[in-house]
Amino acid sequence: MTPAPPPAALSAADRELLLHLLELPTAGPLETGPDGPPPQLREAQAAYAAAAAEDGFTVLHHAPADPADLDRPDVPAPVREALADPDFLALQPSLVLRLGPGLPAERTVMFNVHLDTVAGELPVGFDGERFRGRGAIDAKGPAVALLAGVRAARRRRPALGRDTGVLIQAVSGEEGGAMGVLGTRPLVERGHTGRLNVFCEPTRLRHLPRSTASMTARVAVRGEDAVDDRPHAGHNAAVLLGFLAQYLGRALDPRAGAGAVCLAGLHTGTLHNRVYGAGALLLNLSYAAPEAGRELERALAEAFDAGLDAFTGAFAGTRLFGRTAAEARRVTRLEWRKRGLPVLDDRDPWGPELMRRAGIAPWPAGEPAFTSDAIWMAGVPGACTAVLGPGDLAANNAHADGEYADAAELDAFADAVARLLTAFTDDRSGHP
Repeated sequence: MTPAPPPAALSAADRELLLHLLELPTAGPLETGPDGPPPQLREAQAAYAAAAAEDGFTVLHHAPADPADLDRPDVPAPVREALADPDFLALQPSLVLRLGPGLPAERTVMFNVHLDTVAGELPVGFDGERFRGRGAIDAKGPAVALLAGVRAARRRRPALGRDTGVLIQAVSGEEGGAMGVLGTRPLVERGHTGRLNVFCEPTRLRHLPRSTASMTARVAVRGEDAVDDRPHAGHNAAVLLGFLAQYLGRALDPRAGAGAVCLAGLHTGTLHNRVYGAGALLLNLSYAAPEAGRELERALAEAFDAGLDAFTGAFAGTRLFGRTAAEARRVTRLEWRKRGLPVLDDRDPWGPELMRRAGIAPWPAGEPAFTSDAIWMAGVPGACTAVLGPGDLAANNAHADGEYADAAELDAFADAVARLLTAFTDDRSGHP
């Protein structure tokens, strides 16, 4: 009986690569703002490509999206607005690496991993057990572990890279609300996909064949300011938006079981001696099916309308807020910053069977999915797609202070990649 191969693990060079990537600031302009430092995404991708070249990968593509790729109604408003800056796309290229010759999609596995991060620099370090830094788990750590997994799979199956191929999409534009429209979608539409497509996001090493999409709404108040000596003379956007935030939160709470309902930023101003007549409240709403998204849109519109009525009734005739109540409808609008995006719900039975043979557990049926760039694989013919990665978005502080990835988590992901590629190579046609 052939002994089991040793589990895959990050090498010393892999660990050095990860620490280098963590040192490079790669938060995109949508995260840092127009005055933020330029992201070093091209540098990070070049370092990643150089490391991958030692394992046999070649660069198939390394360029930003074409502006024509973003001339579509479903492109989020912040992306459309940012395109006015000629450097916006140039600073955010995406990379495609290929192992092996140009093989048909049915003999190829594609891995997608994003090298951009959320904003907020963190101290970078490794104490022998835990990597710390922005992107440690989301998703520079998984990107490096992916290379270790491919390397181990090639030792187990020399046919990998000859009879079966691997593509790696190392993309920009995953964070900041861009939803992959400037990174993943153009690559998918240009055919850089496989029979199996794995999106490397934290799932605790459980394969997830679904991905929600999200939409962003903004409640905007555009009224008149007032000085603190005459606060009643203006429109008090803080009171109006604060009221609507509570009202909408309560009204949408029953919908939270079907997707994430996030009442996010509320902003009017920062000074204590004035009444701000303008401000905005942001909401981010996810959905697992297109019809659920449309229903959530209707629910928000109805709650917004009812909330304005409730505010008017609660504050009509008051000394401080009478004008705001009387003119609330005139100065308040519900605007959509992002909507109409697809969702992924992969029903191909071949994928779960392949994962089972690779020893990768399924995502629990009753546990909600989350949003990722995997939505752009929806409807791609002949493609099976799953989200798979180490760690947990919340537990590993992916978008918060203290983001980390344990070396053991990354090693386990590398071994899962090796087992998956081994199983695929043994079943190289992509069919059971």
